[in-house]
Amino acid sequence: MDRSTHVPVPPAEETVAAELADVRPDLVAAYAAELEGARAAVLTRLWRALAFEPLPWVVRRESGPDSLVLVTASGGRLEGPLPDPYATGSRVTEVRLDGRAYRHAARLVSALDVPHGAAFAAELDDSTASLALSRAGQPDPATDPAPRAGWEWEQRVVDGHPYHPNCRSRPGFSVAEQLAYAPEHRPLVPLGMVSVRAEECLVTGDWPAELRDGGHVLLPVHPWQAEHVLKQGGARSGGGPFPTAHPLMSLRTLAPVGGGPHVKTSLSTRLTSSVRDISGYSIETAAAVSAFAHSLSERLGGRLHVTRTLAAATAHSPDLATVFREPPEAYAGPGERVVPVAALAGTPLAASPAWRADFAGLALSVCLEVLDLGVALEAHGQNLLVVLSPTGSPLRLVYRDLADIRISPARLARHGLAVPPVSGRLVTDDETVLRRKLFGSLAAGALAATAGSAPALGEALGRLADLPATADTEALRSGPLPVKALTLMRLSPGTPGDQWADLPNPLCGG
Repeated sequence: MDRSTHVPVPPAEETVAAELADVRPDLVAAYAAELEGARAAVLTRLWRALAFEPLPWVVRRESGPDSLVLVTASGGRLEGPLPDPYATGSRVTEVRLDGRAYRHAARLVSALDVPHGAAFAAELDDSTASLALSRAGQPDPATDPAPRAGWEWEQRVVDGHPYHPNCRSRPGFSVAEQLAYAPEHRPLVPLGMVSVRAEECLVTGDWPAELRDGGHVLLPVHPWQAEHVLKQGGARSGGGPFPTAHPLMSLRTLAPVGGGPHVKTSLSTRLTSSVRDISGYSIETAAAVSAFAHSLSERLGGRLHVTRTLAAATAHSPDLATVFREPPEAYAGPGERVVPVAALAGTPLAASPAWRADFAGLALSVCLEVLDLGVALEAHGQNLLVVLSPTGSPLRLVYRDLADIRISPARLARHGLAVPPVSGRLVTDDETVLRRKLFGSLAAGALAATAGSAPALGEALGRLADLPATADTEALRSGPLPVKALTLMRLSPGTPGDQWADLPNPLCGG
């Protein structure tokens, strides 16, 4: 029983239970059994954020041997276990505010009564219920066959973001839609097709001939988008060259059942933190950025491949756009597997210190070299994939999704490299911005989640000693690790762009 208050079960949990009874009554008992664990998982992520992010209403933090106390601007005292900022297996089941125990993240945020807390509490409520639903539908691990195809690995990521309390927030999705479209439920998704007059489209790259119909361009669309945003329930569904597809980790990107390019679609709702539409500018520059990144990867001696953007199109609306991207499996040799790093957490490979050290050495050397050349990759566990040998050894990296990299003209010029024809937020020479982009996604993201604890991450980052001594390497070795302050960002809707927190570096304690 939740001892935090005497109010009824949170609305999202109640709503999901009622909908589940209608559409999948066989999952009702499993869903109820998963609620306690889902509440703890979201509360654990929230407590990490409260402990480390620069929240303006936290005025003091007092650490004891086994606990942490936060003093709020209103004089409240929030107490919980001493957190490991990089732990993924820990479980916070209770946090106390002024002596009252809270076991549900949404109720805790409501009780804190901070600016914009009501909206965030609703997101946490949704995240908790959706996470329980995601866990409820999983097969028995003892009988579940080992993943082989890339999309099978992606669909093993059940809990979503390892550190974000909104790890499974899916506003606007009914239970039936989550079961029909979310990757962890392993559905087949029927892609829709919307016909747009060619003169009303911006098309870049080699748009498939089978997606042209006379003077019209056929844009693949996600069925949720067609129904809820485009209001085109009559859009052709399940036809054309891509009748059904496997949803990948991002939900809006799918792998067609027949193989071939991955299809990235607009999905105009906020999943985790971001609205997943596709800007016109990203369509306009897709081919140029892809060609630039591909040429850059050729300088890495085969240690890094960047999946190419093959074609992109938009009906001059972020709500109706499609990108075709080369599948990561294109860079696997015979017997090799390409696995997203996020899918490796908790596997026997990631449990091996020797494997983690080899993977960290590969990832750090490649990504720091790319940064030195002039590009900061957003190398978190979804964008970064590793090519494994038949025995599981990490051989090389694959990177996908160039929408949020950062490009430094000054660094490129030092290496005699041309700057691609892009502008805006993608371009910066600010060393802090460049390092935050890479360090926050790779060290405090992909490597941390794979390691699962501060001591294990310290061992992985120890591979920096094997790398050339550059200013970037020294900054990563000796300073605090930057990470996006994801909870602060959700509580600061009027502040544009990323906000950051500094986490202790397990190599130096700072």
